[in-house]
Amino acid sequence: MGCRLFISTVAAAFVAASPQAHAEGGPTGDPKRPAIQSNRWQEDWSVLSDPALKTQPLDGLKYIPLFATSPESYVSFGATLRDRFETNHAPGFGIGGSKGDSYVIQRAQIHVDLRLFEDWQIFTQFEDDRAFGKHPVGPVDANEADLRLAFLAYSHEFDAGTLKARVGRQDFSFDLQRFVSSRDGPNVRQSFDAVWADWETGPWRILGFLSQPVLYRDNRPFDDTSSSDFQFDMLRLERQLSAGIELSTYWALFERASSDYLDGAGHEQRYVLDLRFTGKSGGFDWDLEGMSQFGSVGDKEIRAWALGARAGYTFEDLAWTPRIGLQVDAGSGDRHSGDGSIGTFNPLFPNGYYFSLAGYTSYANLIHLKPSISVKPAENLTITTALGLQWRQTTEDAIYVQPNLPVAGTAGQGGRWSGAYAQLRVDYTFNPNLTGAIEAVHFDAGETIRRAGGRNGNYLGAELKFSW
Repeated sequence: MGCRLFISTVAAAFVAASPQAHAEGGPTGDPKRPAIQSNRWQEDWSVLSDPALKTQPLDGLKYIPLFATSPESYVSFGATLRDRFETNHAPGFGIGGSKGDSYVIQRAQIHVDLRLFEDWQIFTQFEDDRAFGKHPVGPVDANEADLRLAFLAYSHEFDAGTLKARVGRQDFSFDLQRFVSSRDGPNVRQSFDAVWADWETGPWRILGFLSQPVLYRDNRPFDDTSSSDFQFDMLRLERQLSAGIELSTYWALFERASSDYLDGAGHEQRYVLDLRFTGKSGGFDWDLEGMSQFGSVGDKEIRAWALGARAGYTFEDLAWTPRIGLQVDAGSGDRHSGDGSIGTFNPLFPNGYYFSLAGYTSYANLIHLKPSISVKPAENLTITTALGLQWRQTTEDAIYVQPNLPVAGTAGQGGRWSGAYAQLRVDYTFNPNLTGAIEAVHFDAGETIRRAGGRNGNYLGAELKFSW
């Protein structure tokens, strides 16, 4: 619990020492100063070779030059500390002995970023993730004293385009992180032991990687591992159609030595074809994505699919710049048990933020409709309210909760209606290094869940995140 006292003390010091004028884009700030990013390895602190930009405490550790003649060669240290209090009245709708729980999850990370000249990077990040008072503690809740990232990267601009490559333990996410994410919602983020290559030229980008997802264990320090028993590979193509409008597609292989579904188990070899169209024009924004999955689990064929759409309009000229949005999602379920095929959609590596942090909603066997309204009463404050309506794609399959867990007693029982939830989320930026968020969700369970022994769910999360 001492780390939580640490975050309060250090954050308070930064609030006092770092006025908003020093923030990127602030009224008197320098826009060249890098912003803190979710993926810390993407930050470039070479701009601090200019002493005039060293305006915050400990900037001497953010940029340590290695050679007097090469400002691009430096070492940078950093840290991230996130504490979130959560209370969940009915995890898994309270079925199977699940009881309400209140706890604190804490993610502490430190990193060392070594840059050599303009092309090379060696990035290492260690983590210590803990769950105080949580019962039970799962693999996404705690991971004490382990290696999260360690990779060698190369990037070079040629006349024809830019080549980027990475090898080692890394993370990656795509699009709205519906299906491939670094899993920032739970306490333990997802990493991959991978080889990555990326070529960018004009409006085109082509990338590919071979990876083994990291499996997290919390038995002793530095015991996380990956193996050929679990693989995820991808080839992706992107095309910038115009300013703010993009079309992308990818082909992927998700392979696991042992998988267990309601209608089959065994070696899983799942091929994925994904297509996405996204853009902004005027006040409109949209993101449309479709995925087809086929292959096999044991001796059964896979025939699964999913669709996702988010669209909205932002009233830039109105007070608080309100945005009205609509989200529509659908994922296939298994229509006929014992017929030699599995239709249950596998959401791969989803981000819990996409639906809500409550965990009541998964992409498997789902039809989901969610209108929302977001407002910004201040530049650093965003308030979002939403109402989610949920049905099953087929009543022959179960109702699922995140990430892909069937609710006992629901497969083949009841009607399509699963329930509805109301969501309220508040995000606040105290300064460039400190952010906070509160999220509340109430899920009104449908009759199928109630007949299976479930009940309504209530979730509340309050988060404070400090990054240096």
